[in-house]
Amino acid sequence: MSWYCCESSSRLNKALKKINGKLRQHPSSDLTVSPKRLTQPADEPNNTAERAINDSGPPIADIYTYRELADATHDFSRNCLVNVGSFGNVYRGKLGETREIVAIEHLDRNGSRGDSEFNVQVMMLNLLNHPNVINLIGYCTRGNDRFFIHEYLPLGSLDKHLHDRLSLQMPPLDWHTRMKIALGTAKALEYMHDKANPPVIYRNLKPCNILLDNDYNAKLSDFGLSKFGPICDKEHVSVRVRGTFGYIAPEYVKRGFLSVKADVYNFGIVLLELLTGRRAVDIIRETKEQELSYWANRMILKKSKKVLELADPLLQGTFPTRRFYQTFAVAHMCLRENSTVRPMMSDVVAAILYISSDGNVDGSINSPLHEA
Repeated sequence: MSWYCCESSSRLNKALKKINGKLRQHPSSDLTVSPKRLTQPADEPNNTAERAINDSGPPIADIYTYRELADATHDFSRNCLVNVGSFGNVYRGKLGETREIVAIEHLDRNGSRGDSEFNVQVMMLNLLNHPNVINLIGYCTRGNDRFFIHEYLPLGSLDKHLHDRLSLQMPPLDWHTRMKIALGTAKALEYMHDKANPPVIYRNLKPCNILLDNDYNAKLSDFGLSKFGPICDKEHVSVRVRGTFGYIAPEYVKRGFLSVKADVYNFGIVLLELLTGRRAVDIIRETKEQELSYWANRMILKKSKKVLELADPLLQGTFPTRRFYQTFAVAHMCLRENSTVRPMMSDVVAAILYISSDGNVDGSINSPLHEA
């Protein structure tokens, strides 16, 4: 679904011009906080792909025995089961010597994920080092069993906070928390696209893969679908289409062309979910409202002021009007049909930093639906 027709909204146009103007005035390198680069001993290659090629099997990580994990989870007791993820059951455990609280994810052998994605997950999480990427502690293999051990994030996934609130006893996410989550997610993608060498394409961005710590810092998880991106003068890699319907970039679906701009498109969908509280695809709704990007586009075509009506009802109107328009403009740019005109994630980070800055003064934060 093309978003070019959103240009009919004059208010959105102003927000787009404002964001683009700020990006021209302040290059993203001036506005972003540089994350840690990949660090390796001097005798190891600097290239991420070289490190992967030189490794046989899963790369270096702490290796745990099955008995250690069973002890940590009281023999994988249901009382320790905290979630059922895309790889399988996720348990909360306490490691023996360190007494560290961790998450232990058991690969479901009957599921759609296999050894290849397990190895990719372990490899990528060893190579990537950023505050907004989940920290891999170790792994375990025993026969056909495969386990990940990673940091435990008590607030669970963004999906639960946006779409599965019945399982939570917490207030809805407010505007500032949503922007904090968006910024952390954008910084993780910027790091993978611009700092990793070669770039890493995440290919799996969706709310259930964005985990939250106690301070609502976002951390990306589930790197089983990640791919090394194009190098030298290549613009894309050609691979079989994988991902979740509703999040996959159009050029990837149509031609199998995968680039970092596919992640940018994914981010645009997630940003819309943060703004609206709706799922990317919701088959329970009427046909015209099932696909989030299509529904949002139709709302804007009807009338410029409809943009504010897209806001998540759980926000109860308590959000800054101008910043909402500007954030929606960022989503609009990320969802361009033509991948070449989508922004880089460094530009997205700069835009969100500007939107969230004290200098971006908004006249009101209450009842924006009643403003002119």
